[in-house]
Amino acid sequence: MKRIVILVAALVLGGCAVSQQQEVQMGQQYAAQISQQLPLINDPEIVRYINVLGDSVANVTSRRDLDWHFYVVNSSDVNAFAVPGGYVYVNRGLIERATSMDELAGVLGHEIGHVVLRHSVHQMQQQQGANIGITLACILTSICNNQAAGTLVNVGTSAVFAKFSRTDEAQADEQGFKNVVRAGISPEGLVTMFQKLIDERKATPGAVDAWFATHPLEEDRIADVQRLINTLTPAQLAGLTKDTRNFHTFKSRLASLPAPPPTRTQ
Repeated sequence: MKRIVILVAALVLGGCAVSQQQEVQMGQQYAAQISQQLPLINDPEIVRYINVLGDSVANVTSRRDLDWHFYVVNSSDVNAFAVPGGYVYVNRGLIERATSMDELAGVLGHEIGHVVLRHSVHQMQQQQGANIGITLACILTSICNNQAAGTLVNVGTSAVFAKFSRTDEAQADEQGFKNVVRAGISPEGLVTMFQKLIDERKATPGAVDAWFATHPLEEDRIADVQRLINTLTPAQLAGLTKDTRNFHTFKSRLASLPAPPPTRTQ
């Protein structure tokens, strides 16, 4: 993590624009840190599916030249996130709530959108030496709710990745819509997945806190995505894929794996 902080601090304090090469380098270092801090699922079938689906979306974007990587985090927390350079992570808890392929693809398309638009890079250039590697893991799962980790990171600060702005989220929604449509996937999954999360928050407060802590999500965002969907003709929408047998095979395989490690609360 020390190398990450030094690199980011040098770029920020130097007032330099971050090149794609530097972005990829930071992404590689973040990924190495994340792999040590978060329980990633290494089952070959799970890894293959999430990368096939993710690549199908990422490879139709303007940043198809990046070496994209997709991971499933073995956490029951509902969340997804991306770090610079093309590294995208989806928590098991979110996948378990998806009932069709287009819902998972919509989430991936949204996170890919953040990378395409370089939102995290822009946040880095506004920060002054945050403990980024540890903070990232803390805010995206509940692993830092223990006292020892709490002494290392103040999650309440405006650290990088703490929360994208509503403008960033709206831009990533629009980009996600374009991404999945270009990939031949229905964008309706964005709407149904977001609505599920809002409904669950209303029904069971606290169940999806991890998502809402990092993704401002209100009904108006769903309405904005629906307006984009309404620009498609019925024939165009009917020609896009909503669900596949492979997705349900993937979900069944995920359900067969050992339960996620318990969240440490103290």
